[in-house]
Amino acid sequence: MFSKILIANRGEIAVRIIRACKEMGISTVAVVSEADRAALHAALADECICIGPPPSQDSYLRMERIISAAMLTGAQAVHPGYGFLSENAEFATLCRRNGIAFIGPSAKNMEQLSNKTEVKRRMAEAGLSCIPGTPPLKSLAEAEKYAEEIGYPIMLKAASGGGGRGIRLVNSHDELSDAYLSSVAEATAAFGNNAVYIEKYIWPAKHVEIQIIADETGSCVVLGDRDCSIQKRHQKIIEETTAPTVTAEKRAEMIEKCAAAIKKLGYFGVGTLEFLLDSNGDFWFMEMNVRLQVEHAVTEALTQTDLVKWQIRVAAGIPLSFTQQDIDLNGSAIECRINALRPGKVNFIHVPGGPFVRFDTYLTGGAEVTRYYDPMVGKMIVYAGTREEAMRKMKASLCELVISGIDINIEELLTILEDDRFASGEYDLSFFD
Repeated sequence: MFSKILIANRGEIAVRIIRACKEMGISTVAVVSEADRAALHAALADECICIGPPPSQDSYLRMERIISAAMLTGAQAVHPGYGFLSENAEFATLCRRNGIAFIGPSAKNMEQLSNKTEVKRRMAEAGLSCIPGTPPLKSLAEAEKYAEEIGYPIMLKAASGGGGRGIRLVNSHDELSDAYLSSVAEATAAFGNNAVYIEKYIWPAKHVEIQIIADETGSCVVLGDRDCSIQKRHQKIIEETTAPTVTAEKRAEMIEKCAAAIKKLGYFGVGTLEFLLDSNGDFWFMEMNVRLQVEHAVTEALTQTDLVKWQIRVAAGIPLSFTQQDIDLNGSAIECRINALRPGKVNFIHVPGGPFVRFDTYLTGGAEVTRYYDPMVGKMIVYAGTREEAMRKMKASLCELVISGIDINIEELLTILEDDRFASGEYDLSFFD
């Protein structure tokens, strides 16, 4: 097991990883930009190193500075969290080349699966139905050719990364040029990779994903599904598990298929297979995230499995100590993302409590929410025996949460939870339309 880990991230996920390490008796190193010198993850870590100015391309995306910080402090491993360099195969290779473990899949796995066009080919070979799409596009002219062949409407997507970045819906040829250029620019800025591809637009549909964890011995456990269809501008807002409209029979079928696919690929670590669920109840594989998801906590709440700790253990070569039969998917868990509506300084924060209520955040009194990073400042997670009880618990928790000094999206979240479409579970990706 590692004795010291560097966390190559910021915000609530850096705090989450540091807390897991403390519980495991592992020392931690935080890296910070100049804007994050006073951040909570900097205070909680055993050591802290500043790696550059506030813009992420000058700090959290600078691979050589993170590697230097790890070597300087004697960190044996790097945990990338999510976003930034978490799905960057070059970074994983650079870590291992310098004798530092990368807490995630192998670089080979990452190269094969973080490229969204390659992963669809491999998943199709493993038996999953995949959304029709293209290889990475070389030019606008090639995009125009493929778009005509597939037929409008289409989706333009970044070939690397996630979080809704680089995605554009294109309804006609007249929209393609601007959408292609803006998608390429956003993909480059967010992930350091300008590759984008085209995917057939399936509509109406629900966004359902399946969480897996696998070790190097070939064992794979599926920790259920999540409905992530409540999205605004391709950014998830509310996630819940289990997905309310997926039948137990269909869930069991997808668990078996996904486990078989992961084993065939030789993948290890945590990962998420993302699907579109069409109006006929058919699953269409969309992409795989070869990292920890933002919404991992809602699965932890349902299954009582600490994904961060097991991610670290698997990276250290420790096999899973549980099997598929040990996973209990009874009950309901819901997660709401708390977003700042504009930059500001937190004057006061009150966090709700009670059984099975969790709030993951990096905020403290006096914390600065800057314009440089993602607006998500926290995640409210609740668990209950039934979906109805979980919804009531979430509403009560959101009403109790107080963060003064900045505007947050609590009113919007409460409006969604009160909506009949959400209450029925029949909502889909068209919710905000």
